[in-house]
Amino acid sequence: MFEFQWPWLLLLLPLPLLVWWLEERKQRQQALRAPLFLYWKMQRQQGKKVKSHFPWYNFLLWLLLVIAVARPTWVGDSVALPSSGRDLMVSIDISGSMEMEDMMIDNQQINRLVAVKALMKEFIERRDGDRLGLILFGEQAYLQTPLTFDLKTVQLMLDETEIGLAGSSRTAIGDSIGLAVKRLKDRDAENRVLILLTDGQNNTGVLNPIQAAELAEHAGVTIYTIGVGAEKMVVRNSFFGNRTINPSKELDEATLKAVAEKTGGLYFRAKNTQELQQIYAKLDELEPVEDLDQSYRPSKALFFIPLLLAIALSLLKVLIRTLVSPKKRNEPLRNETQQEIHNA
Repeated sequence: MFEFQWPWLLLLLPLPLLVWWLEERKQRQQALRAPLFLYWKMQRQQGKKVKSHFPWYNFLLWLLLVIAVARPTWVGDSVALPSSGRDLMVSIDISGSMEMEDMMIDNQQINRLVAVKALMKEFIERRDGDRLGLILFGEQAYLQTPLTFDLKTVQLMLDETEIGLAGSSRTAIGDSIGLAVKRLKDRDAENRVLILLTDGQNNTGVLNPIQAAELAEHAGVTIYTIGVGAEKMVVRNSFFGNRTINPSKELDEATLKAVAEKTGGLYFRAKNTQELQQIYAKLDELEPVEDLDQSYRPSKALFFIPLLLAIALSLLKVLIRTLVSPKKRNEPLRNETQQEIHNA
């Protein structure tokens, strides 16, 4: 769409017409007051011709300059922008303990990682407008997906996650927090969030969780920790009979609570898939998605077009005058020479 930034300046366009009309009116009034012969003789003695035509060249020049000053602009169609929401990093434990099959979905026994991945899918879909990133950790922590608005890519990389990719025998919780802080520290201070899911305790890595939490606190990163795993599980054994065990005895809840409290977050305990789903819903409430639609309309300034045309017309007029003026100056000399020859 074509528009002007200062359209009120276009009111100046008819100004030359008004000036010309007033000048013509003044000349007509003078002609009516004086005899026509005296008016014609006065004009001839002054070597002038009565100009009754409109100065179209000057008007065109004025038209172009006024249009240029009014700042014509081409404005394109509205383009939607991603919402400037939160920068949310999800860190998931993929150590060997996540293979424990103490979760249920649709009456089917599944391991902890499968449950986390299945319920995380709905959580990711609801985060439209946020930048999501994915960290996986076991014996070491690594970045699976950097922060991005492309939630489908995050989901795809999560689906491809397998236990043991980062080592299966130990758990580096502190290093995973440190990696998340490194990725989030340069983001907007109010929107740095880490969700940490684990079923164990920190037993390897350079940083311990409390040290990493101090770094997160200093960087303004809010950490929500989730402890995953059932508290009771019946193990069937034909020789010793059925017995009940605690599959989450290695879960270090005290450290996870301390990490969350130090950074202004919360600790959640997910003993089954229902509780895990409720936790995801609670996180949506604590860190709601901004639903403000943002868009912009691309624009391109066009003032230079009429300005260049005005300059080109001015240069053309100067060029024509330069070429024509010498001929006019030579005409009186030529006439005088011819007159002298004729008199001789």
